[in-house]
Amino acid sequence: MRPAPLKLWTALLTVYLVWGSTYLAIKISVRTLPPLLSAGARFLAAGILLAAIVDLSGRSLRVSRRQLLSSAAAGTMLLTLGVGVVTLSETRIDSSIAAMIAGSVPLQVVALRLLARERVAVATRLAAAAGLGGLALIVVPGGASGGSSAIGLALMLGASMSWSTGSFVSRRLDLPPDPFVATAYEMLAGGGALVALALAVGEGVRGVDASTASVAAWAYLVLAGSLVGFTAYAWLLRNAPISQVVTHQYANPIVALALGTLLLGERLAAVALAGAAVVLVAVFVTVRREARPPQGREVARGDAERAEAAEQAA
Repeated sequence: MRPAPLKLWTALLTVYLVWGSTYLAIKISVRTLPPLLSAGARFLAAGILLAAIVDLSGRSLRVSRRQLLSSAAAGTMLLTLGVGVVTLSETRIDSSIAAMIAGSVPLQVVALRLLARERVAVATRLAAAAGLGGLALIVVPGGASGGSSAIGLALMLGASMSWSTGSFVSRRLDLPPDPFVATAYEMLAGGGALVALALAVGEGVRGVDASTASVAAWAYLVLAGSLVGFTAYAWLLRNAPISQVVTHQYANPIVALALGTLLLGERLAAVALAGAAVVLVAVFVTVRREARPPQGREVARGDAERAEAAEQAA
């Protein structure tokens, strides 16, 4: 049964706007909050809240040891080395640049599929190659402009690669079947690892003198970015075609770019802007091609695998 159009578009717009706005919120939060510690606390808080919601709804949080370890591995790749490093990178680069690099994740997943010798359509290969070329236009000019920017760009590129790898590997992990339970454990594991890393490098030792804006941005990331955004996304996965769900992959960078320009005065250089356009077009082509139903019974299994890959890359 198809969901009511109002519910569908409410959920889609929630994912578009909320997840697209997280780059802006991260940029504001790290102005006065330590990046690794605040990211770790964000995921610990969201994980505890999500686990409580799951428990109150009457669903079981019990998982096998293997599923728990798999969730911890996914949380480390996606959240600790992914979003956590994104937070660190935004102490050095603009939120719009971070969003554009993150927008290349579906293209990086295609590259990983090729390395794993999976069958990938020619159109998808060409789009991914063009998009990764566009990514180079974003990274290289900015990286050459100064040491601080170069470090931030390198961190963001590494974070996007960790998210891509985590998305790709997660398909092969024995995760809890309930996506809310799996996400709760991933958040707790990823958040715990980030807090441990933050304390190891000395964050928070001298205390934190946080501004009201940074605290508000952090709370927004916990409640809206993690809980509301994921709830809407999980609902979409169960009630909407995957071809509609994955449109957030090119909507989120556009939202982030608009917010960064309007509220923070960020401006992309002409070359970087051209690269961003190439990446967005390539992601659009890749998502549309991968979400298209194949012809014939012999490829039905491949369609299921592509849909799963699109869900994990989101």
